[in-house]
Amino acid sequence: MTPAPHQDHPVSLLGGVLSYLVPGLGQIYQGRIGKGILFMVSLIGLFHLGQAMGDWKNVYIPVSDNLQWDDRFADQKNQFRIQRLQKLPSNLYQRWHYLGQFWVGIAAWPARWQYFEMPVPAQETNPFLHNLQRQPSETEISNFWVNSDKTPDLGWIYTVIAGVLNILVIYDAYAGPAHHGDPNEQKKEKKPEEADA
Repeated sequence: MTPAPHQDHPVSLLGGVLSYLVPGLGQIYQGRIGKGILFMVSLIGLFHLGQAMGDWKNVYIPVSDNLQWDDRFADQKNQFRIQRLQKLPSNLYQRWHYLGQFWVGIAAWPARWQYFEMPVPAQETNPFLHNLQRQPSETEISNFWVNSDKTPDLGWIYTVIAGVLNILVIYDAYAGPAHHGDPNEQKKEKKPEEADA
């Protein structure tokens, strides 16, 4: 009995990028719809569950400065953002959680948006989006942790797990399925006595 011929699956950079943006989207693009939907629902659900357990205050990039700018000067905004970019490695070192959360894709992008203080909806019109993944104040964090149990701890762990698991999903979309060969191909050759009959 000879083994089924080996078929190489070309790598798909686009599939990997799509699965980074939205977990499972690369698999859906490749036609593996069931697998893609499973990844999408599981990882995005886990990430948002973790955020909700932390009262939506556990995904953010910390800010170690009090830099402000005057909205009248566009060049000041650019200088401010350059300074924030230069401080990004040290700020991430203070809260390494985001390095894991980052890999869940678009769901973790509001933290970067807030870090660079890009335009957000007004507090009065939409307080949830205004504060989504913004660094909470020390008072908010202290009050929340004092008045809660271990739920916030589990919450940020869930968000990090969702991001780290998506690295495997990205690799699956990039490198293709683990099996080789045509699934419709006959696995067995006819036995000699069956061939003679």
